[in-house]
Amino acid sequence: MAIALTIAGCSDAGRPMTTLAPKSDLAQWIQNLFIDVTLWDALVLAIVVVAFVLALFVFSTRVGEAAPPSTASSDLGLEIAWTLGPVLILLMISVPTIRTIFRSQPAVAPAGALEIKVVAHQWWWEFDYPDGAKTGNELHIPVNRPIRLSLESADIIHSFWVPQLGGKRDVVPGQINELTFVATVPGMYPGQCAEFCGLSHANMRFRTFVDSPDDFAKWDREQLAGPVPTPASDQLAADGAKVFADSPCTTCHMIQGVSKGYIGPDLTHFGGRTTLAAGVLKNTPENVAKWIENPQEIKPGANMPALLLPGDKLNALVAYLESLK
Repeated sequence: MAIALTIAGCSDAGRPMTTLAPKSDLAQWIQNLFIDVTLWDALVLAIVVVAFVLALFVFSTRVGEAAPPSTASSDLGLEIAWTLGPVLILLMISVPTIRTIFRSQPAVAPAGALEIKVVAHQWWWEFDYPDGAKTGNELHIPVNRPIRLSLESADIIHSFWVPQLGGKRDVVPGQINELTFVATVPGMYPGQCAEFCGLSHANMRFRTFVDSPDDFAKWDREQLAGPVPTPASDQLAADGAKVFADSPCTTCHMIQGVSKGYIGPDLTHFGGRTTLAAGVLKNTPENVAKWIENPQEIKPGANMPALLLPGDKLNALVAYLESLK
């Protein structure tokens, strides 16, 4: 207990996957329920400890002659107390639990909700917006607006989880599950697949960016506008565009106006993302080159093959991808 109390007093800085720092209405409801259940559990613990101490130190010895054995076979009052007590405690736990379940899973989306389609793949996340914007592994949402996520799987069972924004929700093939919440604090909140889904399950990460309404509107316009044209002065990126167009990348990846691939993440605005490989690496030229050279080393089982490009073509391709803002 001393260790638990000591740890509980530690700062939550540097622990972005904590569930004890709610940043949405859904996460706050879950935390409130957690606290309620914990308090009732603590009450049960206190009663049991007190009864144990009394039995051990107060009622365990007798002074004088032993009393004759009792002829009573039961104590009705005690039996009623031991029956009603647990029933009342279960009710105090069950009622708020059921209420939270129904409150957090509305049958229809709230008025004005932004409805986003989420597709889970081995091992990355696809986010499709109703206006046609599409991104991979980085979800942008506006603050203080209802969000309705429609969760689908392209292959096997996954689980969508952003600890600071809400509870886990399974993503099941052939079934659509919904997750509804209102993010209340701007910021970046990491997420993770929470259902074992193969070799790179631990590498199936993503980031949720809660933006101000203006920042979100700006981001959305940029996503719809297509990639920024490669400057004529950037010969290396221009050469990389030719490398991309002539490579197998076009089969799997889409870039607006360039390729129509649909198997892997959309790369239209790849250079504007903060991470790659589903949140495993920071988006830097060095990491992009490392990923292209040997995806299996970073993400075992990934469907992306090693391109085996010579150094000059690899550098050009990296420059082109990083220019896609």
